Amino acid sequence: MASEAPWKVIAQRKRAELHSKIPSAWLLKSPPTPDVLDVRPVPQTSGILTSHELSITSSHDATSLAETIRSRNLTAEEVTIAFCKRAAIAQQVCNCLTEIFFEDAIKRAKFLDAEYKRTGKPVGPLHGVPISLKDTFKVKGYDASIGIASLVGKPATENSLLVDILLELGAVLYCKTNVPQTLSALDSDNNVFGRVLNPRNRKVTAGGSSGGEGALIGMRGSVLGVGTDIGGSIRIPAMCNGLYGIKPSAQRIPYVGQESGAREGASRIGLTASAGPIAVSMRDCELFLRAVSNARPWDRDPSLAYGLWDEQGSIQKKPLLGVLRTDGVVTPLPPINKILDETVAALRASGVEVIEISAPAFQKSQSLANKFFGIEGGNTIFDLLESTGEPLINWLSTRMRRGKHMPTDRLMDIQAQRTGLETEMLKIWRDPKTGRQVDAVICPVAPHPVPPIDRWNGVGYTSSFVLMDYPAGTVPVRDFEENDLKGEIGGEKALGPWDKINRELWDEKTIDRKVYLNTKLSIQVIAPRQQEKRLYQAMAYIDNILQKNDGGSRAKL
Repeated sequence: MASEAPWKVIAQRKRAELHSKIPSAWLLKSPPTPDVLDVRPVPQTSGILTSHELSITSSHDATSLAETIRSRNLTAEEVTIAFCKRAAIAQQVCNCLTEIFFEDAIKRAKFLDAEYKRTGKPVGPLHGVPISLKDTFKVKGYDASIGIASLVGKPATENSLLVDILLELGAVLYCKTNVPQTLSALDSDNNVFGRVLNPRNRKVTAGGSSGGEGALIGMRGSVLGVGTDIGGSIRIPAMCNGLYGIKPSAQRIPYVGQESGAREGASRIGLTASAGPIAVSMRDCELFLRAVSNARPWDRDPSLAYGLWDEQGSIQKKPLLGVLRTDGVVTPLPPINKILDETVAALRASGVEVIEISAPAFQKSQSLANKFFGIEGGNTIFDLLESTGEPLINWLSTRMRRGKHMPTDRLMDIQAQRTGLETEMLKIWRDPKTGRQVDAVICPVAPHPVPPIDRWNGVGYTSSFVLMDYPAGTVPVRDFEENDLKGEIGGEKALGPWDKINRELWDEKTIDRKVYLNTKLSIQVIAPRQQEKRLYQAMAYIDNILQKNDGGSRAKL
């Protein structure tokens, strides 16, 4: 009898180890059956959290937690225990965690409480705030396996720089979250940990590659987490789980010291990933970005640009916003057009000037971004997989193969094309009629609503802004309702293969549209490169108007 493939043995051992890190008292006595799709109520009915712990995890955002701990109405320890419990529940219903360090987190929280009592001063602006991390970040003593068997059992010997900075700012780190194999899929599934499930509806995708973060925060097992984004991997999980998320420009937040499965130095000649927040409130994104920027990370990471938070741009007193409705490659489906129309109408009704933006460069961006993804040929990641006989997951098996390194002359060609598109795209930041500055631009996150598992279509609406290195973020608008099931695409021909697949996500012959009910409809907001504060201000401005428009039902925590 043939012995089991090495990767299978490793995966079984790792899953068992992860499960053993959950205290027995925090295990669900009656886990929901697979036909239970919305698992967000489980923490309330589990009996694991006390009423006080339910209040801590349900009624606060990270900003509120920081303020309440500073005012001594809560301790870091009780906040940490509450979120550890809720994260444990989230893992059992959504499979969102890869590393659990609850014991270390509780010790850390006790230390912070003792320091506060001893000195009378919080350790930093994030004092006592629990923050979750995508598995790519290295935490000393724990794996950063990114769901690849050959990286299991190789604990980090030092922290990623951002991890050190968050600790210096007073944060409590307590878990890391699940990702797709190779970090190259928009649905978070791998052979080591399995698939992340969306807590709102376990039939639709939780997104990727920061899908574990999205699901954990969607369950409120965290209220502030750190993801990374090289094609949409912060913004897409934020959309899928009804959250806020910001992808900064690449030189803003420390990315150094992470595990990506790519060859060292590849990002210097290709597309560069960014680290950024996924959160339950807009102001939590600011809390994170302000705290990290003001920690002067450029003094410790040579790839970063200088810029304190208040030096990262701002919107005008009377903002001018643009709306970019399509990339010209994949036509947005009726619900996406509808939510853009509603957003623009709400802004105009509040007296905000919104102009239509034309951006021919946008149409060329996705195909060029795709060329950058193939620079290294995937050889490093395939070496890692093949060392334990690990196969690609089903979704990647027809989409990814080992290739050759891109020749230097070809690389120079696509870099020149990139410069041309970047230059052309600069035109969107001025009103062609008046010459006024456009403060921010609104566009779709995706050309479709949150789709069923493994059916996310093209990433052009997100990857284009990695190519341009624009800061970009997701703002949730409202739930998908019965009325949103109406509307047809029209009889015109598909624009191309991506558009054809997109139409199948609305064609009643190929999908039951009701799968979209109660998912979240969101918009994307973009700003010019290196202007994260300007982006945040625009997102917050839009979010506040949308909140007022729906009667305050999404009022800030």
